[in-house]
Amino acid sequence: MGAQVMIIKRVSVFGGSSPKSGDTDYENACKLGKYLGDAGYIVLTGGYIGTMEAVSRGVVENGGHTIGVTCDEIERWRPVGPNSWVQEEHRCEKLQERLTVLINDCDAAIALPGGIGTLSEILLMWSLMSIKSIPLKPLLLVGQGWYDTMQTFIRTQNRYIPDEMNNYVTYTADVDTAIDYIKNTDI
Repeated sequence: MGAQVMIIKRVSVFGGSSPKSGDTDYENACKLGKYLGDAGYIVLTGGYIGTMEAVSRGVVENGGHTIGVTCDEIERWRPVGPNSWVQEEHRCEKLQERLTVLINDCDAAIALPGGIGTLSEILLMWSLMSIKSIPLKPLLLVGQGWYDTMQTFIRTQNRYIPDEMNNYVTYTADVDTAIDYIKNTDI
């Protein structure tokens, strides 16, 4: 009998850049990273500060591997480099290219609290899955904020959104619930 091959899966984590060490959102992102690192996932983030730093830190502190998907366009807008927890950098020129890498190069994605950038990552991935441009893959939205945002959108625009497309997104109340979902799902 041959040796078993372990398939290492890639998870992209989206989230805001404003959380700082000690903030609840930062600590929750670090907790998620710790779980993902310990479970052997390769984790892709935007590679910068806030949630991206916290997740990367948690991954690395638990023996996992991080890929920071960075972007010249962002660094011209806000002079910041990759966080110190990024082990491998995937450099992009344009924001659109960065979004493509984060969405296409993962087997699942998790969105933590964030702003316009995080919302664009969620909606782009959801849209690409809806038109079958990319294969269906788990897209977890963590927290009441994303649930409320998406439900308002779906409720007010429902005639434009086929019911089937609502099944492409999974909501979890918090990071602990997201971790439980990952443990009990093949992602």
